[in-house]
Amino acid sequence: MIPMKISKFEINDLPLGQFEGDIILIDKKEQIKEVIDEISRHELVGFDTETRPSFTKGTQHQVALLQLATDDVAFLIRLNQIGMPGILKELLEAKNIVKVGAAVHDDLKALKKLRAGFLPENFFDLNEELKKVGFQNVGVRNLAAMVLNVRISKSEQVSNWEAQSLTEKQLLYAATDAWVCREIYRKLHLQGYLESFLNPEQ
Repeated sequence: MIPMKISKFEINDLPLGQFEGDIILIDKKEQIKEVIDEISRHELVGFDTETRPSFTKGTQHQVALLQLATDDVAFLIRLNQIGMPGILKELLEAKNIVKVGAAVHDDLKALKKLRAGFLPENFFDLNEELKKVGFQNVGVRNLAAMVLNVRISKSEQVSNWEAQSLTEKQLLYAATDAWVCREIYRKLHLQGYLESFLNPEQ
């Protein structure tokens, strides 16, 4: 049985979990086709974004990075450098691909500021949906611990995502956050926790 709640102490006792596949950084528009070709072959991808933190009241930065992950490849797209090309917008609007994230409302709100007319489709918000089936703790770190029995590092969360070059730690953190959302969804799906969402007529 998967627990519905967990403490910080229990999380800290778990082994560290991280993405171990290929990480591909996209910082040129001509690279986007590679992303589209790979993601389009999948029905389920992990999703996340990163934004440079603001430490000044009233100052907000635009979303800098978009992460899309399969089981073995994570694409990290530097939106602050290439914007949101049309074919990327279409991918995020595709109804045949489930995009799984946590607290996706804020991510999508930020993405809409980059591209007029962006109409996201088929996004699954782990935070919102899992509250409905009784999970008392949500968020990537809590859910990874409860569902996958691993501890996810959040040390790079407030780093500078607009830096000229991203560090290896940033790349691994960003890839892991998107990938782990996919893995959480996959395990919950296999164990029947998502039946009410996926088969609402039953």
